[in-house]
Amino acid sequence: QVQLVESGGGLVQPGGSLRLSCAASGIDFRRFTMGWYRQAPGKQRELVAIISSGGTTNYVDSVKGRFTISRDNAKNTAYLQMSRLNPEDTAVYYCNAKRTWATGRQSYTDDYWGQGTQVTVSS
Repeated sequence: QVQLVESGGGLVQPGGSLRLSCAASGIDFRRFTMGWYRQAPGKQRELVAIISSGGTTNYVDSVKGRFTISRDNAKNTAYLQMSRLNPEDTAVYYCNAKRTWATGRQSYTDDYWGQGTQVTVSS
C-alpha cells in the first residue's frame, strides 16, 4: 500500500518560514520524481517544485529563491523548505510521487498523492 504523508504545515506570519515533509512508504522512493503542488481556494492546483530521482530541481517562478526542495532517499522523505512566506503562498500543499517506466514498447506511469497539508500565511 502506497502512502505519502505530509506534515509541517501551519499558520505563519508574513516573512516567516516553514518546512514541509513528505514521508513515503510502499514505493521504491529513490526511483521517483517527487513534487510539491499547492492549491489555493478557488484556484487550480499548481506545481511548486520538483526534484528528480537524480536530484535535479525545478521551481515555479513565484517561489524561486525562497523555497528549496530536497530529498533524503535513506529516509524515504522529501522536503520543502519555505522562507520569506507571503499571504499569496497560502494554500493546501500536496506531495506527489511520480515515475514513468517502460518495458518493451509499453510505458507505464505510477502517480501518487498525499492528503495535503494546510499552509496559512497571515498576520
